[in-house]
Amino acid sequence: MTTLLPRILRALEQFHATHPWDHNAHYHRWILRQLPRRFNSALDVGSGSGDLARLLASRAGVVHGIDVDADIVARAWELTAPPAPVTFTAGDALNEIPPGPYDVITCVATIHHLPFSDALTRFRQHLAPGGTLVVIGLYRPQSRSDYLIDAVAIPSNVAMAWIKNKGRKSPRPTSMTAPTRPATMNFADIVREARHELPGARLRRRLFWRYTLVWHQR
Repeated sequence: MTTLLPRILRALEQFHATHPWDHNAHYHRWILRQLPRRFNSALDVGSGSGDLARLLASRAGVVHGIDVDADIVARAWELTAPPAPVTFTAGDALNEIPPGPYDVITCVATIHHLPFSDALTRFRQHLAPGGTLVVIGLYRPQSRSDYLIDAVAIPSNVAMAWIKNKGRKSPRPTSMTAPTRPATMNFADIVREARHELPGARLRRRLFWRYTLVWHQR
């Protein structure tokens, strides 16, 4: 077993290198279901190549994306049609957010790059009364239930990769070219700090090594 596990992990890594799929984009439609049918303004923190920002523009009067990586921001501009009500800024998500307030703030696979509590506080400050914050985050597994969800995610991950790529080898999507970082906080700590900063926040562990956070500004 000690020699078999590394071989299995290497095989999985090779499979996903040739059949990549964006785990974050998997949740974009779920994000839309948490939002009003129409709203005036949205901010996407860690906007990457702009996929979610462009999707939000189907409901918003104006959408702004901010990302610290200038190269991926330039790519987002290239991929966005000029008539779309979407703009992008390369900047620090805590200190360079364009003036709001925003009716919607989204943050996908980005908050673990930031000081967690400080980021939630800043998002709250930029959210309009009645506005909605949606976070898709990563957590470090620690509890038995964490590892159980991870175990379930492995075959599901393989199946999704095969389905999304129609069984063929595929290049890595542009959205997956931004720098990554492993999560350091476990889910229990995330819940505790989130509910301290955002009373009433709803958090839930999800498949594919993600959790969701939804909060409404009063």
